[in-house]
Amino acid sequence: MVTAAHDMTDTQIHRWVALAQRGEHPRLIAHLASGWVVAGEQQVVRGYCLLLPDPVGVHLNALTPTHQARFLYDMAALGDVLLEVTGAARINYEMLGNLEPALHAHLFPRYDSEPADLRTRPIWYSGWAQAPLFDTSTDAAWVRPVAEGLQARGLVV
Repeated sequence: MVTAAHDMTDTQIHRWVALAQRGEHPRLIAHLASGWVVAGEQQVVRGYCLLLPDPVGVHLNALTPTHQARFLYDMAALGDVLLEVTGAARINYEMLGNLEPALHAHLFPRYDSEPADLRTRPIWYSGWAQAPLFDTSTDAAWVRPVAEGLQARGLVV
């Protein structure tokens, strides 16, 4: 699947995928054809998720066209489910790879109720230090419906 020569194999993304493969990732939501859906560790906005490809690729352009299409399809479908479950106004999608040089997509539900000075800015300007950590008991209210929504669409493998 990976076509780039500079593949790193010991990033946090690789470790998270390995945990998900073993069923041990503490924020695991679902396994899709292109990879794993996990909740973000810091819930800077309710419903923050990541899509982690399996196998891990260096970046989107290092994937074959077939794998690119599948990853992007799954990412958009996850966004559809997040919109339904959270009632967000939109989903922001980000694939950065600057700190962790391995493909992964961040999905951030964005809400009309966010403070006006943050609503139009990238999520990275929000209060990450004050954001609540993911908590299985309190976040189950959105995690379970996201997993069920992905299952209902036939996306869970």
